[in-house]
Amino acid sequence: MDTPPPPRRSAATRPEGASVRVGALVPLTRPGWTEAGRHLLAGLELGVREANLTGGIGGRPLALAVRDTAADPRRAVAAVDALADLGVAALAGEYHSVTARSVATRADALGLPFLCSSAVLDALAEQPVERVARLSPPQSRGWRVYADFLLGAGHRRVAVAAQRSVYWAAGARVLREHLAPRGGTVAELDMDALTPAAVCDELVRRRATALLLLAGHPEPAVSVVRAVRGDRRLAALTIGAPAGQPEFACWATALGGDGAGVPFLRYLPARLTPLGERVRRDLRARLGEAPSFVAFEGYDTAAVLAAALRAPGGVSWPGVEVAGTRGRITFSRTPGTGVWQWAGAPVQITDRDPAAPDRFRVLHTDRRGGQDRQGRQGTAA
Repeated sequence: MDTPPPPRRSAATRPEGASVRVGALVPLTRPGWTEAGRHLLAGLELGVREANLTGGIGGRPLALAVRDTAADPRRAVAAVDALADLGVAALAGEYHSVTARSVATRADALGLPFLCSSAVLDALAEQPVERVARLSPPQSRGWRVYADFLLGAGHRRVAVAAQRSVYWAAGARVLREHLAPRGGTVAELDMDALTPAAVCDELVRRRATALLLLAGHPEPAVSVVRAVRGDRRLAALTIGAPAGQPEFACWATALGGDGAGVPFLRYLPARLTPLGERVRRDLRARLGEAPSFVAFEGYDTAAVLAAALRAPGGVSWPGVEVAGTRGRITFSRTPGTGVWQWAGAPVQITDRDPAAPDRFRVLHTDRRGGQDRQGRQGTAA
């Protein structure tokens, strides 16, 4: 006779006065993007600290139980199970899309609310679920904005240096489907088969005017950028990185001036809210460097979860309304995602200024986003 598993400890079984714990899932070791994980965690920690300064959750302190996913879906699912056994009230975080999708599936099966901070893969759940919500915009929205930017800059012959991944394949498909009706083409260069030098030869042969890096950082992305920048045949070629690799300081450290002028997607408004400006200063002090958009996503995640956990009757994403660092946050259903989505998340195209690689330039802003319609955008941090 099978022995049933022991019951998981729920939030309702915690003793009075105990902290309300939230499981924080972040990539803190390789092959995860550790710099993104560090910024995401800094934002979460600051948001939790401020929630506690305003009374916590019904007078009980909010606390993070941090688990390193290392961008490994199986490790992340095991962490979800362990956190459920600890009796966490909700889950938060994750940067990597494939890992976040595994977390969403397991969290919903266990009945745990999960607020995804940064992952963008459209289908975060295979079918509509009630317990999962997301702050970052779906990949199809952001990458269509990027495709519009390419078209506006006159690029019709686009190449992608791509590795095998569900995330990269989805991005390439969005670009191809958006560019093709407008006379654009997307040539795929297999980074699992080509050397950086061979990539340069293919770019010349195909007469590409833009190369997009759909590949991991630091490698092979850094080597491809160096090869292209050093090839005089490609002096007029635009290099792009829609996934946001140039956002982090490690990109500038690895590439210096070669890493400037590489447009990428950034989920910040043109102007932060007053709360966002204050949080920016606090995050800079905490991180010892300028906060990335991922740090703001972390802070907003903690603020939203605190509001949701304070609501009578438990977490209900449609009822959440929070003034975040990047605008007012509410959730609705977005077709194709399976989750509750912040439809007004800001999207912009940014690069590092070739004249000063530590400075960012906003090149294009999505004028269809909810924040623009509400008139809440202006200068990036």
